[in-house]
Amino acid sequence: MAGHSQFKNIMHRKGAQDKKRAKIFTKLAREITVAAKISEDIDSNPRLRAAIAAARGQNMPKDNIERAIKKATGAGEGDNYEEVRYEGYGTAGVAVIVEALTDNRNRTASEVRAAFAKSGGNLGETGSVGFMFNRLGEIVYPADAADADEIFEAALEAGAANVESDENSHVVDTELEDLNAVREALTEKFGDPESAKMVFRAVTEAEINVEQAQSIMKLVDVLEDNDDVQNVWTNVAWTDEIVAGLDN
Repeated sequence: MAGHSQFKNIMHRKGAQDKKRAKIFTKLAREITVAAKISEDIDSNPRLRAAIAAARGQNMPKDNIERAIKKATGAGEGDNYEEVRYEGYGTAGVAVIVEALTDNRNRTASEVRAAFAKSGGNLGETGSVGFMFNRLGEIVYPADAADADEIFEAALEAGAANVESDENSHVVDTELEDLNAVREALTEKFGDPESAKMVFRAVTEAEINVEQAQSIMKLVDVLEDNDDVQNVWTNVAWTDEIVAGLDN
């Protein structure tokens, strides 16, 4: 799991820059809209609760949140977002999964395909790399939410599968069916998490060099810069050497 921890550190530093971009609100609003289509009742809709908590964590204005919910009910300008997943290979055969929410599948597919091509990779068929990942629930708290032992004990008592803490965050892994129950238990003790969602975690990590890692991060940056893209997952082994090279 060390590689995952290193990747979280990289994403944490990138996140500090991403927060300055107004487009982060676009991604958050889309997730709220899609979640609200399931049900507007926050108490019975854990996905909507998680989406709103994530939006509040990014200081998204209340009006923006309410407008996103109204889009789902038809009370606002109605965009019909679809959940789409793309799979492909980046530099050195690194496996990449892209999750998107789009109102135009052709546009998004074209832009994602172009991003892969420009990075020297290629977009594959659905399922081409999915078998290289496990689908898990992931709950993230900032490091100052509680000490590592407290988070660890509370998470395992609630039914979590694993907990990993570092100087930036506490990352709690769950089975998919346990995600909502664990999130509820932790929210009661520590408040809303930074995020609580389903993630893809690599089964076997790809060992690459610094130059190849830089290429992968450029691909990730381009994909994440796309308003339609919600999440990007790779199977890179984020070793100390790779992280140090990217920092430099």
